Amino acid sequence: MGTKLGLVGLPNAGKSTVFNALTAGHAAVAPYPFTTTKTPNIGVAQVEDTRLTALARCLSPERVIPTTIEVVDIAGLIKGAHDGEGLGNEFLSHIFRVDALLHVVRCFEEENIAHPMGAVDPLRDIEVINTELMLKDLELLTRRKEKEQKVAKGGDKHAIRLIEHLERWVATLSAGQTIRSLRLSAEGHPHAFGVDLLSAKPVLYVANVGEEGAASGGAVLEALRAFATRDGAGLIVICAKLEAELIELEPADRIAMVRELGLTDSALPQVIRHGYELLRLITFFTTASKILQAWTVSQGTKAPQAAGTIHTDFERQFIRAEVIAAEALVQCGSEANARAQGLLRVEGKEYVVQDGDVMHFRIGT
Repeated sequence: MGTKLGLVGLPNAGKSTVFNALTAGHAAVAPYPFTTTKTPNIGVAQVEDTRLTALARCLSPERVIPTTIEVVDIAGLIKGAHDGEGLGNEFLSHIFRVDALLHVVRCFEEENIAHPMGAVDPLRDIEVINTELMLKDLELLTRRKEKEQKVAKGGDKHAIRLIEHLERWVATLSAGQTIRSLRLSAEGHPHAFGVDLLSAKPVLYVANVGEEGAASGGAVLEALRAFATRDGAGLIVICAKLEAELIELEPADRIAMVRELGLTDSALPQVIRHGYELLRLITFFTTASKILQAWTVSQGTKAPQAAGTIHTDFERQFIRAEVIAAEALVQCGSEANARAQGLLRVEGKEYVVQDGDVMHFRIGT
C-alpha cells in the first residue's frame, strides 16, 4: 500500500526542514524555490517499529525491510492559489494525489525569516490554506452538481441521492467549514461517491515552535489544539530547528538529546503514530525467503487483500494464511517452536488482518 502524506503550509513555515527530518535524506527530487518549480520534493520515511526489531532478533533473517510512507513536499500555496496564483493550480493538483496532509504551521518568531503575511498568526495562516482548499472544492462541487442535475432529470436514483450530498457539502464549505469537520461515515464520505475533495482529506497540523516552546506549549498551542479538534484533525508540536540538529545525530544520541530537552519524541515517530491513526492503518509482517518485511494496510483488510499488497496475483490465488501475533512469535523464540506449540492459526478468506500479525500466505496456481 503506497501511503502518501503531503506537506502543505505557507512559505517560510519550516516545511523543508520538516521534510528533511521525516525523510532523513531519502529524497527523490532536489529542493526548489516555492514560486517557480512545479515538481514536488518527494522522499521516503521509514516506519520504525519495535516489533520488527524484536522479530529480527528472534528470527535472524538475511534481510529486514521496514514499511515506508511517502512524503510529498508541496510548495507554494499562497492566497489565491485556487485561482492559479503562485502556480496554485499546479500545486493543488499534487494535493489531490496524497492520502493525508501534514499542514505545517509557523508558531515561532524569527527576524531573519520573513513571514509572507507580515506577522506570525497561526490560526490566520491555517485559515488561508484551508480557504484555498475549500474554494477549490466548491469549484469542483459546483461543476459536479451541474453534471448530476442533468442526469437526475432522467430519474437516475444515484444522481438524485448524490445531489443531496453535494448540496450538504456545498453548504458546509460555504459556512467556512471543511468537509472533514463533518466526521462523515464511510457510506456518506465523498469517496463513496467517487468524489475527491481537498478539505475532506485527513489532516495532521504540525505546529512548528521555537526552541523555547519545544517542550512547554502555551496559549497559542492551546488555541491550535481546540481548532484541530473542531476541524476533525490531529496536532503535533515540533521545533524544526531542533529537528535539523537531531537528524545529524546517531540514533542513540538522538534519543538521549530528545530526553534531555524534555521532549516526548522527535518528529518522525509522532508523524508516523498520528498518521497511522488518521488513516486507520495497521502493519503486518511476512518472513518468506529469509526476508523479514513489514507491510501497511488499512484496518479491516481481509487476508486475500493483504496478500495482494505483496503481489497482485496473490490475492487472486489466495488459499489460506498461517497467522501468529508478533509478540507470541517472539516469546516462542522461533517459527519452529511456534508451530510445534500449535500457535500458528490457519485463517481463510474472511479473516480480517490484525495489527502485528505475522502471516504466511498459501497461494494456488
